[in-house]
Amino acid sequence: MKNLKFGAVMLSALLVFSSCDMSNTAKGTGIGAVAGAGLGALTGKLVGGSGKSTAIGAAIGTAVGAGAGALIGNKMDKAKAAAAAVQNAQVESIQDANGLAAVKVTFDSGILFNSGSADLSTTAKNSLFTFANNVLKQNTDMDVAIQGHTDNTGFKGVTSATENANRNLQLSQQRAQSVANYLTSQGVSTAQIRMIEGKGQTEPVADNSTAAGKALNRRVEIYLYASQAMIDAANAGTLQ
Repeated sequence: MKNLKFGAVMLSALLVFSSCDMSNTAKGTGIGAVAGAGLGALTGKLVGGSGKSTAIGAAIGTAVGAGAGALIGNKMDKAKAAAAAVQNAQVESIQDANGLAAVKVTFDSGILFNSGSADLSTTAKNSLFTFANNVLKQNTDMDVAIQGHTDNTGFKGVTSATENANRNLQLSQQRAQSVANYLTSQGVSTAQIRMIEGKGQTEPVADNSTAAGKALNRRVEIYLYASQAMIDAANAGTLQ
């Protein structure tokens, strides 16, 4: 019964935090005060709105207290502001799988690539150059995940839905890899990029039956989240 009551208190507190319009710093403080990152994915799933969760996150084994959560949130707020200044970048605050503040940056594939291609456009290189130098290289204690996505448009001459899905999966992987390759060519450490993944057409964010929806579904997402080194520094109170 005692455990049940404690769980109910934590759930209520987390729901309050998810309903408020807070900065990452405030969210980090609140979540840390409730239970720390030991809540793992449970915390992330409870946070909605602009703080929606993602499966991205370091595999940590230690809890993060309120003060450490606030330090991580503050760091993420600064990274978010820097990313928002990058041309063609759409930026939002999210929670990672540990319930910690993270940043999601989305680039429209129409800006990054020509149709059916994984070769970066000149516009894409300009945006990614700024992103590499002003965001990633200034935050080397943040881990990075890159995911490519497509709409469900079929390929010319291919009639099998399965084959079209497989080709879209391959294209999304190639596009995510192209972004990663360009970022590392600009001096971003390969060790900082922890995941490069193609999702194909499996995770649409809009209606694929409309041209506008398809355009939103063609995208590359870059996630910035706390590395183990950042978490350790936050717990030690030394994170700047």
